Amino acid sequence: MSKTAVQDLQNIKRGPILVALLIGAFVALLNQTLLNVALPTMAKDLNVETTVIQWLSTGFMLVNGVMVPVTAYLMARFTTRKLFITAMSLFTLGTLLCAFSNTFDVLLVGRMVQAAGAGILMPLMTFTILTIFPIEKRGSAMGLIGVAMIFAPAIGPTLSGWMVEHYNWHYLFYLILPFGVLSIFLGVMFMRNVTETSRPKLDILAVIMSTIGFGGVLYGFSQAGTEGWGATEVVWTLAIGAVALLMFVIRELRSDNPILEMRVFKYDVFSLTTIINVIATMALFSGMILLPLYLQNVRGFTPVESGLMLLPGAILMGIMSPITGYIFDKIGARWLAVVGLAIMTVTTYEFSQLTIDTTYGHLIAVYTIRMFGMSLMMMPIQTAGLNQLPARLNAHGTAMSNTLRTIAGALGTALLVSIMSSKAKEVGKELIMSRGINPQDAAQAGQLKAATLEAMVQGINHSFVIATWMTAAAFVLAFFIKRVIVKREAPAHKVQTTAAENMNAKA
Repeated sequence: MSKTAVQDLQNIKRGPILVALLIGAFVALLNQTLLNVALPTMAKDLNVETTVIQWLSTGFMLVNGVMVPVTAYLMARFTTRKLFITAMSLFTLGTLLCAFSNTFDVLLVGRMVQAAGAGILMPLMTFTILTIFPIEKRGSAMGLIGVAMIFAPAIGPTLSGWMVEHYNWHYLFYLILPFGVLSIFLGVMFMRNVTETSRPKLDILAVIMSTIGFGGVLYGFSQAGTEGWGATEVVWTLAIGAVALLMFVIRELRSDNPILEMRVFKYDVFSLTTIINVIATMALFSGMILLPLYLQNVRGFTPVESGLMLLPGAILMGIMSPITGYIFDKIGARWLAVVGLAIMTVTTYEFSQLTIDTTYGHLIAVYTIRMFGMSLMMMPIQTAGLNQLPARLNAHGTAMSNTLRTIAGALGTALLVSIMSSKAKEVGKELIMSRGINPQDAAQAGQLKAATLEAMVQGINHSFVIATWMTAAAFVLAFFIKRVIVKREAPAHKVQTTAAENMNAKA
């Protein structure tokens, strides 16, 4: 056990800790979607192919997904303060590399260093909130975290589109660099150690299995959206990843000290809310990915206009998330989730009725209402599930929750884009044949373009139909969420300060 002095939980200043976590989480999550709109410009500037530049997103996601399962071990091994400062230092170092990179290789290395820091930060943030706040106030605290978790990725495309139109892409990294430095400073000044550390043995073989498993699955899903599900590369990576994951799960269930505790699924509310959260995350990505495709590829809007369509919904979610957290503390998660998923189901169905002439205002209104529904249920269901876990499993629960959300985001993107592409190709062939269009005839180019756009709209609609059924399934499951009655933590529950801090306090 590490040498530490203890201090009552009630005596720590939660506000500065929460601010440091919020700023760190905001820039880390903003960074995930900030490059999406800028990738074509970056590919041209760096003189690389589109498939190569895509690795800036794919590589980030892979490293992030691989790091998350290991964080439960890291949180047991290292103090909260040290781990937070290390995570933000890695993220800031990666941002610095990206900001001053002039070659693709350096830029990719910078992105992966960023991802290593972000992968540690997100589970650490949730775990810290669960520890420093009593259960009756966790909803409000998690609601504030929801501002970062939902608002930051949603404004990324809008901000990116505007920056790329007016400035060089390097400014995307210049923008977030000061926030990383500020978060490190706040961590040094205000972060406290919220758990006792130990020296658990790291299961190297489990880490290797986890890396191959999560990496293979995430890579397979990310490539399926562009290469197709039948591509040899996709099939093999998914198969290898699935086998490695199965071996990893079996090993973890047999281990006395697993790096990722599978037994968290013995708790029914945690299991149920995790399933709902996975479905909701996939549905969230359906709107964030498919609607910009519709606006830019079908309607001819610019990336900035496309991003602006998502902005009112993102702002509303940012406003609603703390309010929802406060309501959750009063009434629990069930009815918030039921109402939120009902709104999501109706609005997702509405997006399955798009036409060539659907107005921009209608899209903004429906998307904003959809995000309002998302704000009612996303953080409450996650908090409700984590509240059921005993304190000893909080680190494993947060690591598991974040791992599955990362996978759900990749799976949702790949699955829904693949469904859209397949349906669009199928409808496109039917329209060309039924209308007697010759693709080689230049005189029929206008008819060919009209048929292609119509096919794409039908493909997007079909993908939203699938997303509607997914949200409907989550809506039904929400009725089974129980309000967890958790015993108060024992008064002996403490927060660490380092021995050096204790000596300074005595002085």
